[in-house]
Amino acid sequence: MFLFDVLDQTIKKLKSQTANVMTLTNLSLGGFAIVFALDGNLRLSLLLIFIAALADRFDGMIARKFNIESELGKQLDSMSDIISFGVAPALLLYQGILHEFGGPGSFFTVFYIGCGAFRLARFNITESNGYFTGLPITAAGCLATLSYLAIPYLPSQTFLFTIMILSFLMVSTFKLKKV
Repeated sequence: MFLFDVLDQTIKKLKSQTANVMTLTNLSLGGFAIVFALDGNLRLSLLLIFIAALADRFDGMIARKFNIESELGKQLDSMSDIISFGVAPALLLYQGILHEFGGPGSFFTVFYIGCGAFRLARFNITESNGYFTGLPITAAGCLATLSYLAIPYLPSQTFLFTIMILSFLMVSTFKLKKV
C-alpha cells in the first residue's frame, strides 16, 4: 500500500508541474531563437519562435484542463513570453532589416521590447474579464516574426513602421475578446 501512495503522490506532483514545464519549453525555444538570430541563422530563429507559440498555447490549455493554474505559473508565463515574443522577434527583425536604420532601428527594436514588457505587466495586475486590453504580446511577436518573411518583397521602411505599430498596439487600451 505504501508504494501506491508514493506513486500516487509522485504522479500528482508531476501533473501539477506539466504546465510549467511547457512554459519553460516556450522560454527555452525563445532563448535559442535569440541565440540563432544573433548568430545570423534567422530562418531557424523564425521557426523556433513559432514553435514557442505552440508551447505557449499548450501551457495554458494544460493548466486549465488539469486545473493547475497558479500565480507562479502566470508570472512564469509572462517571463517566458517577453523572451519568446518580445526579445526574440525584435532581434530577428533587427538582424534581418532594422539594423539598416541605425539609431532609429535600434530605438524601435528596444521600444518594442519595452512595450511588450509593459503589456505583460498590465495583464498580470488586471482581473480577467474575458477580454485582453491591447494586442497580446504573443500575437504581436508572431506578426513581427511573420513579417520577416516579407523582407525581400517590401520596402525596408515597412518593417520600421510594422514594429512601431505593433509596439503601440500592445500598449493601447482597445479591448479584444479572448478566444
